[in-house]
Amino acid sequence: MSTGKRNTRQKQAVIDALNDSDEFRSAQKIHLDMVEKGEKVGLATVYRNLRSLAQDGAIDMLMAPDGESLYRRCDLDTHHHHLVCRNCLRSIEVTGSEMEELLHALVEKHGFTEIEHSLEIFGICPQCQADLAAKE
Repeated sequence: MSTGKRNTRQKQAVIDALNDSDEFRSAQKIHLDMVEKGEKVGLATVYRNLRSLAQDGAIDMLMAPDGESLYRRCDLDTHHHHLVCRNCLRSIEVTGSEMEELLHALVEKHGFTEIEHSLEIFGICPQCQADLAAKE
């Protein structure tokens, strides 16, 4: 994961922690994982580096339904969206021109310019559906 900026030891430790998991995680969870591995880094440093990496497009950031910011490394270098399980936070990256065409038509209809967007769709993944059904 290249950020185009100089990596400090702390930033590299955050990048390494992000590379350890494919799941979206909160800054607090990433920090806890780092501390459990013996990394000496403060929570504020983790937040600052996550924010910088997200602004640089080096990692994905999404807002969970409860308002918490969640982070993970990008699997795709192109613009994409996410299907996210509300239960386990498993995520599937989605690309495609159909979604982009719909969004651009909506933007054009309302006269907006200089558009940036992110789209996350939250639901329950098939595995969690099966687990929930088995408990009933």
